Amino acid sequence: MATPKTPYDAVLAAARDVTKLDCALDAEMLGTALLGSVYAVAEEDRATAIRDFVTGFLAATSRRRTAAATTIRNVFATLVPDAAGAAAVKPGTQAPPWSPHLGKVRLTGSYAYGDVYGDQTSYLATFAYDDAEAGGPEHAVVALVDHNIGITKDVFVGGPAERILGQVRQMCADDELTWFRDEDPRRLRGEVARHLVITDELGDLPAEGSLATDRALVGARLALLPAPALAAVEEIPELSTDERTALVRDFLNSPEAARFGLHEVPEADLASLHFCISLVLDHGASFPDADPMRWSPAVAGLFLLDWVHRRAVLDMDDAAMLPRVVRGWAAYATRRRALPAQAATQTDSAIDDMIPEFVRLYTTGERRSPATAAVAQLIADGIDPDDPDALEAWIEANRQRLGGEEPA
Repeated sequence: MATPKTPYDAVLAAARDVTKLDCALDAEMLGTALLGSVYAVAEEDRATAIRDFVTGFLAATSRRRTAAATTIRNVFATLVPDAAGAAAVKPGTQAPPWSPHLGKVRLTGSYAYGDVYGDQTSYLATFAYDDAEAGGPEHAVVALVDHNIGITKDVFVGGPAERILGQVRQMCADDELTWFRDEDPRRLRGEVARHLVITDELGDLPAEGSLATDRALVGARLALLPAPALAAVEEIPELSTDERTALVRDFLNSPEAARFGLHEVPEADLASLHFCISLVLDHGASFPDADPMRWSPAVAGLFLLDWVHRRAVLDMDDAAMLPRVVRGWAAYATRRRALPAQAATQTDSAIDDMIPEFVRLYTTGERRSPATAAVAQLIADGIDPDDPDALEAWIEANRQRLGGEEPA
């Protein structure tokens, strides 16, 4: 076989046996896998990259008359109907019998499931062709939304739908820390799509899963669902100063604060206590789906082992206080959200296990951002960051260490 001259030739070569497939679903799975390579290598706006590729492919292959070429053109036009020229694509005279059934599916069910902490939500929709023999079996589209990083982390298309749905139901029934519900298809489309927009802009995709290979088909299936209402996005408003003060007061009067000795600390420790609580609240506000009450082993890990080292300068008193505050706040938030006792136990145990690594990272400073490291060095050198003259003199004396040039 001759070496393909263009990416379009390479796709035609890869799709040379498309007419031998058994049903429309198999052809759509082949098409989405081929477009997955375009999605994976795009550096930005991956959804647009797929659309542009299909536009170019349809233009470049408009005179190809082989059965494979006309069939894969039809498949791509079905998967990416907003590509220029897609509406004009017609099945060729040698089209397989399943060609008229491409994309002709109906929704048969929509569901959501996830962990009780709120770290991740999976959305599952099932679809069936009117003609199961020519179209293919009922199948499931699954999308995993990660609320800690604010993206659709993975998508998957597979079947049979009944088996996948049954496995999910059983998994959730057997695990107290998961939930399952029927889902409004409008909300399903809205949540998956808005997080996919962010995923499409990532420089580096999540390494595992079928995100790239199944992205085009998932997008085509989502487009068949009813459009979400404008108010479908449930944003939690930012806490006002008064609300934040009231929340801190309620926490310090809680049994959880008492359990960890935070309700009556010595006066010398009050500044560290309130600084640590402010860090906990600031971290909660930093998430795409911000919620100060959403704490879990994963959230605690992001905070104690990453965020706080990059964003805050802790002294020894703060470092000693922070794990106690995090354990108390996590327990408080878990009770406020009425999560199972197992969730509270699991989170507290995870935080306890993280403390040695938190101490190591605090000691080494290896996770500090350049700005945080500079402020930490200022304090270590006895410089008051609020004293402009002392600050200017310190910067001048340390210009080389900070990456600047030597003074003239």
